[in-house]
Amino acid sequence: MYVHFMDFDSPYQPAESMITKFPKTPGQELRNRIHILKQNMEQQNIPAVLLTHKPDIFYFSGTSQDCYLYININLEPILFVKRYFPRAREESCLKNIFQISSVTQLPEKIRDLYQNLPKTCGLAFDVVPVRDYHFFQKLFVSTSFVDCTFVINICRQIKSTYEIEQIKNAARLSEKTFSYIEKNLRPGISEMEFCGEYETFARKFGHSGILNIRHYRALGYPFHLLSGKSGGVAGAVDTPCCGVGTSITHPFGAGAKIIQKNEAILIDFGTILNGYHMDETRMFAIGDMEPKAMDVSKVSIEILYRLLSLMKPGAIMGDIFEKSVQFAKQLGYEEQFLGLPGVKSIFIGHSIGLELVENPILSKERKDLLKPGMVFAVEPKFIFKNEFAAGIESVIQITEYGASFLSMTPHKIFTCK
Repeated sequence: MYVHFMDFDSPYQPAESMITKFPKTPGQELRNRIHILKQNMEQQNIPAVLLTHKPDIFYFSGTSQDCYLYININLEPILFVKRYFPRAREESCLKNIFQISSVTQLPEKIRDLYQNLPKTCGLAFDVVPVRDYHFFQKLFVSTSFVDCTFVINICRQIKSTYEIEQIKNAARLSEKTFSYIEKNLRPGISEMEFCGEYETFARKFGHSGILNIRHYRALGYPFHLLSGKSGGVAGAVDTPCCGVGTSITHPFGAGAKIIQKNEAILIDFGTILNGYHMDETRMFAIGDMEPKAMDVSKVSIEILYRLLSLMKPGAIMGDIFEKSVQFAKQLGYEEQFLGLPGVKSIFIGHSIGLELVENPILSKERKDLLKPGMVFAVEPKFIFKNEFAAGIESVIQITEYGASFLSMTPHKIFTCK
């Protein structure tokens, strides 16, 4: 089946080929990314990198097949495909694509093509398991592996015009899904059951279901609906608003609680379309939201717009966080801002793109500067213990002179009758 990703009025449509119909990353886009990567490699004195993490491989090659991407600073990249070679050849615009039957063939293949192996090679230590590191070190006997996480992050944190358009496509699907939620949210249904309904709706238009998360201890899931008292429960997930979850093994997000009229309902929905993410939170009520929850929901929107006005090129990331705390204090809700006392989050936003949470993070005391092309999901949120959660989250692009929303879902409190 093939989905017309750009046509959100038409769900899945039949097609003769599953492969050729999916949108591909343009060849010039890949060449630009690799050029920037090589510049960063040169600055960090890393002559070659071996990429094993699928989002990184996709970013530089245009395919997510079972591959390994080798990039030498002075030579053309090589994509080694273990499975499935025909699809990788069709999906990627790279020139050098070779099939391998085993990862153990990598040193021999690189030596055959380039006559020698690099003395130093980069691996993304933030995602490569220790066991794999030792495996590659034994496989490449004469090569010393170093961390290349930084040079990859530097590339990926600045979104190109092409990437911004992909994120906008995800934003359109997110807006359409929130519109569906507004029309179909009703009392008497459980949190998890309703999550299943609106996720099913989004899946009809290309949402792939699984959200990409870089950190090995984190899980990506789209069903984060917290109604009434379930929003006032803290827990394991590193976010101000946790929820009860479905079990002890998944103690966050939507659960079995029945949605009721007049309570505050926080819905945090992660969308992924053609590999790119959108992350948005909106407040809902069936009937009349209780006054305290309504007030703090409005406060979260005000803080979001205040932060938008500050997010200009050259602004210090840690200062954006500190300003958010100051705003919450000025507006009378410092105690409930970003989590319960003792378990407060120390970030107000995170980068987003091919992964739901990317570097850099708008976190406490971070000294990095905002740059044009960076994209952040900004989320001022509040939790009232055993009462409710409230907040908003929207995606913001840093532009040449300031910042603007990529989110297309209205910044309002949704009331459903």
